[in-house]
Amino acid sequence: MRVVIQRVDNASVLVNSKYTNSINKGYMILLGICTTDTEEDVDYLVNKIEKLRVFEDDNNKMNLSIKDINGEILLISQFTLYANTKEGNRPSFTDSMKFDDANNMYELFKDSLFKTNIPFKTGEFGADMKVSLINDGPVTIIIDSKDRNVK
Repeated sequence: MRVVIQRVDNASVLVNSKYTNSINKGYMILLGICTTDTEEDVDYLVNKIEKLRVFEDDNNKMNLSIKDINGEILLISQFTLYANTKEGNRPSFTDSMKFDDANNMYELFKDSLFKTNIPFKTGEFGADMKVSLINDGPVTIIIDSKDRNVK
């Protein structure tokens, strides 16, 4: 499981050309789900997201978490995070989990995120979405749950 976390001043999503959700200061998160992902991957990433310290404290050091600043999350499913471009010019998505299973994992991720008490909103799984954001910093962090096993 892979997330791209962008620290934002605000972010919004249009689903099927209709305004759906927006947040103020916090994270816009793209979530990619791989064929081998499990509940352990969900737990690992949600824990990292909850505790990640990338907001400035009074000394302008990235030392505060999203909870510390009372931030929000906009969560967007993004199967293309597992695009394989090693051969040819057309990406392969064979490493992305199939739709129904990925939707179940996405729902599990949302349930786990809900338990953190961090306010969050979402796009719509599998829909055509247009995401807008003001990246603050810019700060962009990529976390892959498979890296937790790498020493």
